[in-house]
Amino acid sequence: MTTKSEKVIFDTDIGSDIDDAVALAYLLAEPRCELVGITTVSGQPKVRAMLASALCRAAGSEVQIRVGGENRLDGPTRQPKVPQASILPEWDHDSEFSDEDAVEFIAETVRSSPGEITLLAVGPMTNIGRLFLEHPDVPPLLKSLRVMCGRFTDATDLPPSEWNAHCDPSAASILYSTAAPGHTSLGLDVTYRVAMNSSEVAERFTHPLLQPVYEMSKVWFEEREILRFHDPLAAVTIFDDSICTYEQGTAEVTRSDDRSDGAMRWEPNENGPHRIGVTVDADRFFDAYFGVFE
Repeated sequence: MTTKSEKVIFDTDIGSDIDDAVALAYLLAEPRCELVGITTVSGQPKVRAMLASALCRAAGSEVQIRVGGENRLDGPTRQPKVPQASILPEWDHDSEFSDEDAVEFIAETVRSSPGEITLLAVGPMTNIGRLFLEHPDVPPLLKSLRVMCGRFTDATDLPPSEWNAHCDPSAASILYSTAAPGHTSLGLDVTYRVAMNSSEVAERFTHPLLQPVYEMSKVWFEEREILRFHDPLAAVTIFDDSICTYEQGTAEVTRSDDRSDGAMRWEPNENGPHRIGVTVDADRFFDAYFGVFE
């Protein structure tokens, strides 16, 4: 378990799936997290930045926020809407942001603190793909790379491709073709196992910092019954890696013309460049997540 402070850049498509906001609230509350920046990605990235700002203000934290890419690297966005933006009129937030490009911000921030920053990416990998293409010196300078991306088993109860990979398969392919320290993926295979229903969320999301997240969850639950903690699991394991078990190997992104676009081909190999989550201790995860709000 990590006891010292960890510098983190959080790359997110907050505002679509509720779990991004759940993860950001955790990072803002985790005393061991030095959140050095937030970058947004996918459709309407400026609106997503406003939502990130609303959570930062609720936490009383000043975090640099940069607006990132809207469209995937090889086509229009597959996630154009930000449904949870409906809460913005009720919460203080910034409406204008620096003109500095998100990718340039990440590159310069990592270069200024070589070997110190964990890049946590939980949205389509557009910003990360551009970062690795345009700044090939940066990946080796990371302390670690941790992503919520991919589906690595043949489980029939899961979508054929994980949503972040599907939303920008070209960028995901660059991600898995680039060497980076601590290259770890928490994929659907493991994140699907940590979940709550709307009643449980209403009971547990009582801390002031979780109030805007709870309001966002109401939008989410209008069409769904379950909140799965995909992105929060990736965030929490930065500080307690032992919550999951892992397998080493090689991941390759496959392409198609349907919902399978962005599916993963996984080959276990103890010397492989990638590490994926395999199992999770759900009780320990929830203890760690909610423990920072006590």
